[in-house]
Amino acid sequence: MLEVLDLDRSLDKDTYKQELEALMQQLRSLQQACWESQLPVIIVLEGWAAAGKGALVKKMVNYMDPRGFSVYTTLPPTETEAQYPFLWRFWQQLPPKGAIGIFYHSWYTHVLEDRLLAQVSPERVPQIMAQINAFERQLYEDGAAIAKFHIHLSRKELKKRLKTAAKDELTAWRVRPEDWQQHKRYDEYVQLTEEMLVQTSTGVAPWTLVEGDCEHWARVKVLSQLVAVITEALDRRATLQTPPASPPQTELLPTEPNTLAAVDLSLQLQRDEYKERLRAAQLELRRLQLQIYQHQIPVVLVFEGWDAAGKGGAIKRLTDILDPRSYKVNPYAAPTEEENRYHYLWRFWRTLPPAGKIGICDRSWYGRVLVERVEGFANDIEWRRAYREINEFEAQLTTSGYVVLKFWLHIDPNEQLRRFEQRDDDPFKQYKLTEEDWRNRDRWPLYNVAVNQMITRTSTPTAPWVVVPGNDKYYARVFVIETVIQGICSELKRREKLQN
Repeated sequence: MLEVLDLDRSLDKDTYKQELEALMQQLRSLQQACWESQLPVIIVLEGWAAAGKGALVKKMVNYMDPRGFSVYTTLPPTETEAQYPFLWRFWQQLPPKGAIGIFYHSWYTHVLEDRLLAQVSPERVPQIMAQINAFERQLYEDGAAIAKFHIHLSRKELKKRLKTAAKDELTAWRVRPEDWQQHKRYDEYVQLTEEMLVQTSTGVAPWTLVEGDCEHWARVKVLSQLVAVITEALDRRATLQTPPASPPQTELLPTEPNTLAAVDLSLQLQRDEYKERLRAAQLELRRLQLQIYQHQIPVVLVFEGWDAAGKGGAIKRLTDILDPRSYKVNPYAAPTEEENRYHYLWRFWRTLPPAGKIGICDRSWYGRVLVERVEGFANDIEWRRAYREINEFEAQLTTSGYVVLKFWLHIDPNEQLRRFEQRDDDPFKQYKLTEEDWRNRDRWPLYNVAVNQMITRTSTPTAPWVVVPGNDKYYARVFVIETVIQGICSELKRREKLQN
């Protein structure tokens, strides 16, 4: 792809000034339009060292309202960032709706410079490329405009600019040893760039290749394409219509598995056996907590279930004797005003546990295909594509070494009614029972379909759903902890086998 670029392309000074002024005026106007239409814009600037990306950013923002954009310089990950999946830090930096995020280098550093310096194993590269494509597709489908630029230099021009920068005391500090490696291994870097461009130039987020030997030409080309991308996104947003809602599905089709119906809700434990097994399981989990820390294993436990199914009780018994410094319980309610300005997965990426700790989710990203689906907070297109997005999200976790276990606490309608009435009669538990709980109970058939489809479409070998028989609280609590122990032990054995 790079060989088709004509690096002799150039612009004279007068033409450059004229075109630049017109483009910057357009960009300032488009920034206002983005704010009014709540369009998030993501700009990715990649290319050779000394390709003029910094000067381009400076020109770009000079005409823009500084309250509406942020510039992010991608440096090697910090010690904290290295404890998460590699895309974690970029989810933190995404612009909210109506704002512009400019990435001076980006997630592509992982498949360019990191590869060049042998910091990424070759077998991981296809997986990383697929994760990047999924990341960008999710943002685009959620309404973001994405403009990606790679500024290309000839070998001669690269050497010239590096030497010039190294001689200037004001810019010498910017020339890194890694930049000289790009020149020394120019052909190898070109090959890595070609692979990246082929694998990640997609319909929703295509690359724009920029001839960079003439800085005037490069700036005008980048800004022209940026204006075109934002304009197209605004036009698309203006014509976007909410898809018609399909009729609510109250029964599973004969071809759909009824996972919940197959659960044996008669399973129970007597009090003495419960106490004995609970204590043994809690002690074993406490022992494993130390190994989780020593081996730097991150653990994500997801708890979903019917209202009054016992999620809180199961979580309390799970954490009773754990060291509180090494786990965190994250309860999720309806998204806040701030959270609604981002992709729905944003708030869950932010609260992931780092390596060596346990993150417990009381409700989770599955709200997208449960309450948001049933209550109409997400339209048909949004909740249907969420199955794929969730599977991609969890795959990124498990390929990064996370243990992911997902529990659905299942009870039958009669048991739920009994617990509702019990709460209503107990002054200390009345706060747990709301009008929403009764309304959700009336929609049991709708939720039954949604839950079964959720389990079928998002239970994977590496992030399985575990349906917990919950009519007997004793049985459910012990079952949950023993399942967590099995999951952690399996990961420890897997890592031990890899080391051997």
